[in-house]
Amino acid sequence: MRGIHSAVDDIRRNVFTEVARLAYEGGDYSRIDLIPYKIVPGEESQYRSNVFLARAIVQERLRLACGLSVQPVNVLAPPSAGIEEAAAADDKFFEEPLVNVITFACNACPPKQVRISDNCQGCMSHPCQVVCPRGAIYLDAQKHSHIDQSKCIKCGKCAAQCPYHAIAKIERPCAAACGMDAIESDEKGRAKINYDKCVSCGMCLVNCPFAAIADKSQIFQIIHAMKHHDEVIACVAPAFVSQFGKDATPAKLKAAMRRCGFADVVEVAIGADLCTIEEAKDFLENVPANQPFMGTSCCPAWSVMAKKLFPEFKDYISMALTPMVITARLVKKRHPDARICFIGPCAAKKLEANRKSVRSDVDYVLTFEELQGMFDAKDIDFSQLPEDPADDFTIGTGAGRGFAVVGGVAAAVVEAAKELDPDREILTEFGDGLKECKKMLMMARAGKRNGYLLEGMACPGGCVAGAGTITPVKDAAAAVQRYKDAAAIHGAMESPLKDRLKEAEE
Repeated sequence: MRGIHSAVDDIRRNVFTEVARLAYEGGDYSRIDLIPYKIVPGEESQYRSNVFLARAIVQERLRLACGLSVQPVNVLAPPSAGIEEAAAADDKFFEEPLVNVITFACNACPPKQVRISDNCQGCMSHPCQVVCPRGAIYLDAQKHSHIDQSKCIKCGKCAAQCPYHAIAKIERPCAAACGMDAIESDEKGRAKINYDKCVSCGMCLVNCPFAAIADKSQIFQIIHAMKHHDEVIACVAPAFVSQFGKDATPAKLKAAMRRCGFADVVEVAIGADLCTIEEAKDFLENVPANQPFMGTSCCPAWSVMAKKLFPEFKDYISMALTPMVITARLVKKRHPDARICFIGPCAAKKLEANRKSVRSDVDYVLTFEELQGMFDAKDIDFSQLPEDPADDFTIGTGAGRGFAVVGGVAAAVVEAAKELDPDREILTEFGDGLKECKKMLMMARAGKRNGYLLEGMACPGGCVAGAGTITPVKDAAAAVQRYKDAAAIHGAMESPLKDRLKEAEE
């Protein structure tokens, strides 16, 4: 489903746009009560069984976009309940959980099952019955196959062998996308998140085809901070390339964000460069002298997963600050009174910024999709936006920009390690998505990854595949590669990691 623009995308983005417009315009915020009628007009809903259900879902998504909590279905309250408090809050304004299921929007999809359709031809060989390890396949009087669900273990071997493709293995989309097996069912069969397992990667919310899962946003609070004349500086993750269309060059992006109210825009790739150096030093110093392997630190969902499921490895995940935090600290040194807004592809970064150790560094987090809502609220057209070459991003190296794609972090760390110790050979492996990350750590537990640098990425494809992205993963990855290669054009990039090593020492 990822990469295909759908009605769910339209609803999500219309909500961000309307909340941003509401914040920019100010005045009586009870106007939010009318927004569901704007997003879902008329007497009929195009995608829901009735228009009232469609508006009720939009209502809850509007509340989440304002940083408010989902209201229980048995509570009679308008969307605007609590909106004034949200508008008055100039600090972080959302209570966990970050990712929420809107229960009445959930389709109560069936759990994992293997089903046989009418396409079964009742063939003589019945390979489905032959390969079933539990004897769950039986035949009716016409020799058509059926499955005894009480015996079926959902292995899918029968589906793989059917010559007519008459057998399908189905699974609840949000559960299939969850690498932590955190999606369970409530008493009515609706999706329920086990927050003891959840790492807030956001894969469930972008894979739910019913728009029933959403995370909380700080878009409302950020705009109010800028309206109150606070200096808000944006730190933009390298994955931004191509997210806002072909006309959105780095220089134009900076101009557009100034129109939205940001005082300045900084490239997070500089923080990625410094993170690279720190992790390279950590690896060379500690592997294998003090630990058998080391995991990278930049993806918060991966590092939380590793510590939850493999607590014995918690000290083997690099303690280096993430690029977001490093960049924020650099900016705050120069602008101590400024508020820092990290803008990136990731839902989990919102929880990282909410940690006690990070709160003083990063004030807000926006996703690219939420930022697009601000652009739409301001009617920004990148094709018509003037471009100042002085606004171009020229600080980050190609290695730092490569953090946006899977394998990029490990490649950057290896490159830095070679600068520090040319004779040292480093073995690497990367986990592409949490399911692959778990397999990687299982191999490490078995002692088969000793001496390795392990890169973990919660989202399959890397940061360019995060829950807050707009562009299809393949297109975004290709754009990041071009952007990474462009770093070599700038004179300051002739020996980038050596330059960064010197800066780090200073």
